[in-house]
Amino acid sequence: MALEKTTMVLETARERAKQTNLPYAGVLTPEEAFIVLQNNPSAVLVDVRTRAELELVGRVPQSTHLEWAFYPGMVANPDFSSQLLAQVDKGLTVIFMCRTGGRSHNAAVLAQQLGFLDAYNMAEGFEGEANSLKQRTMINGWRHAGLPWTN
Repeated sequence: MALEKTTMVLETARERAKQTNLPYAGVLTPEEAFIVLQNNPSAVLVDVRTRAELELVGRVPQSTHLEWAFYPGMVANPDFSSQLLAQVDKGLTVIFMCRTGGRSHNAAVLAQQLGFLDAYNMAEGFEGEANSLKQRTMINGWRHAGLPWTN
């Protein structure tokens, strides 16, 4: 049953990518990403947020951390490609996550260009969209969904 659900989730994610003409395998919601991570031993979550974000906002247990950009200034990480290739097997199902889904989209695009055939972006990210008061975690995202995280 878990395998069937995971397969359905990944098919839905692939369909989203096709509908929006994305170059990588698919787009997952946080809840869907959690299902895949729980039921697919060859799936890995790659958190591309800054170290400051991890320390100040929280992190997902058992995720791999590779900074897409560095704080302060959000300076691009020139070694992201080589770090990704060194730390993550191309044969895995790789789900990229950031704060809201932007940097993780860019990482999924790059991963696909590097030969990762099963690269996914996690829409909404860890914190999700900001509300009218510029508060995050109130509308959507990993934390809003009540999924596991630590400080």
